Amino acid sequence: MNTRLPTEVRTGTRPPGEFALAFRTVPQRHTWLRLRIVVIPEGADRLQGDTLTAMREVLTGPLPDIAVRFSRFLTHLWPHEALIIFTRECTGRPRKVAGNRELVDRVTIDELDTIKQTISLGEGSECLATLAGRSRRLWAVRDSCDTLLVLVPRSPKSVAPGSEGVEAALDEIAAAFGLVATSIQQQVAQASPDYLAESRAASSERARTIAELTELHEATLSSILGTLRSNDLDDRRARITASETASAALITLRSAGDADRVLSEEAVTTAFARLQGELRPLLRHRDVEVDYADPPADGRPLPGEVAAAARAMVRAVVLAFGAQPELRRLRIAWDCDGDNVLIELRDQGHGTLDRTALTRQLSGRLNTLRGRIDIESISGWGSRVTLTIPLDPPAARPDEHLLSTLNPRELEVLAHLSTGKRNRAIAEELGISQSTIKFHVASVLKKLDVSNRGEASAIGIRAGIVPAPFGQP
Repeated sequence: MNTRLPTEVRTGTRPPGEFALAFRTVPQRHTWLRLRIVVIPEGADRLQGDTLTAMREVLTGPLPDIAVRFSRFLTHLWPHEALIIFTRECTGRPRKVAGNRELVDRVTIDELDTIKQTISLGEGSECLATLAGRSRRLWAVRDSCDTLLVLVPRSPKSVAPGSEGVEAALDEIAAAFGLVATSIQQQVAQASPDYLAESRAASSERARTIAELTELHEATLSSILGTLRSNDLDDRRARITASETASAALITLRSAGDADRVLSEEAVTTAFARLQGELRPLLRHRDVEVDYADPPADGRPLPGEVAAAARAMVRAVVLAFGAQPELRRLRIAWDCDGDNVLIELRDQGHGTLDRTALTRQLSGRLNTLRGRIDIESISGWGSRVTLTIPLDPPAARPDEHLLSTLNPRELEVLAHLSTGKRNRAIAEELGISQSTIKFHVASVLKKLDVSNRGEASAIGIRAGIVPAPFGQP
């Protein structure tokens, strides 16, 4: 016989769309049964699908425009005036921005570094910080891979500072940004030829601009200092104050070159250590002995794009070695002769390395950086692969800085133009219409300041921009 016992019921509040219910029978007052009931509105599954589709579009587009796409993704849920992504992974353009140009164009690396240091890895924060020259209320997230996101809310009073609404919003923003930060990290790690070309052009242009500004302002400030230090001036106090101000400005200006080197270069020992960490997952389940020959500690630092390309190519070679029937021992050595990073990989295997496939796979990156590859295989003994990558770009050319103005799709089109392809063949290769190719070609000609396809092709050939092999990033 079933007996219905008296029951106490409690209800509680939950986030919108949920409510809590707890109940217990009177004789068992020490035991509560708790239920969490979620109300799923009609169309919620479709909304979730739309959100995932939108995030996919954010992740799969060109890397330089990822901030614009992510801003578009966030804008309806968290309206903002500006969005900045700051990552040292991208040596050419560490800041990726969207929103108010008058604001984002004035954001400095020092400001972003300061914000970054106030937030722990994997955390988000609502804070007051200096951005674009003045104090602002910001939402900032520092992902676990050390990439920073900064949002300037459109309406500072839309959410009360310190409220639960801000904390919930930061959690959701951090979850979405985690995917974006990981995507950036992976795209840089792949070091595709287009990324390398853009990064090298941007790095060269930035370094050249800084050098020109430094020389110009050094001359100006040195002249001011010489005048102020003159004994012909009577107002001693004014001279001292002005001298100190100008001296501080001169020191700050000269440090700009140092800051650029820190941002755009990587110690060769650090790059080699990162390589070892990246290879561990690839070799974890292989019964292979790996010998690492470290580069000299005083070796010349590597430009960021060279370090990324070197690691990507070594990973590709290791995978090619692993595709052989047997791999017992592997030796990986890096060196630096002052002008090039020298990489050597040797194995003890069957000597059946597919030289043609490996050369084709690495040719895009090597051509972009003007590197060389040499492969030797002896049946029954093993194989040896050597890579030589110049640390410096070739001597500056009048058209070099123009390449940094091309977006990734235009770089792809230029690569195919450099091989002499016509619009129809390029359209078939890239899977887009001929009219779109015609539009991109016109844009390339305009940005490179040339009048015909032949002149554009010559620039692309000199820059080493070639189409990526089919199926390769």
